[in-house]
Amino acid sequence: MRGPKPPVVELAPEVRQDLEALLRRHSLPQQLAVRARIILAAADGANNSQIARLLDLEVDTVRRWRSRWLAFTPIPLADLALEERLSDVPRSGRPIHISAEQRCQIVALACEAPKEAGRPISQWTGREIADEVVKRGILPKLSPRHAARLLKKGISSRI
Repeated sequence: MRGPKPPVVELAPEVRQDLEALLRRHSLPQQLAVRARIILAAADGANNSQIARLLDLEVDTVRRWRSRWLAFTPIPLADLALEERLSDVPRSGRPIHISAEQRCQIVALACEAPKEAGRPISQWTGREIADEVVKRGILPKLSPRHAARLLKKGISSRI
């Protein structure tokens, strides 16, 4: 094999058991399952290329999760759970600032007939609802796509 050998991943028996138990969960998100498999394969001595082939992943993905796992090893499991170790880092970007009251107003608006708001349409579209939200002063600005996402999220969480 060419290239440098990847850093060794050593797992305590209880950590290995916890990772294997995590994999047996039926409700485990697929991303966490793949990451747990990467760590278990690395602990079994496989290199990044072998793990990538085995799990049908990019080598960079395997390398990233191996290094993230190794960065967390000094932290005890009591302080940082396995699922937290295998989770994504927070994404960059500005967090949304739409209050629960504003969400309720948007959902209530969507429940109204568009004709009541003076709109010559039979059903709300993302563009129409966004325009009406801004017109009523619920939010200073709102994209049509985000309006549609808010409605999908707001309505589906009430069903």
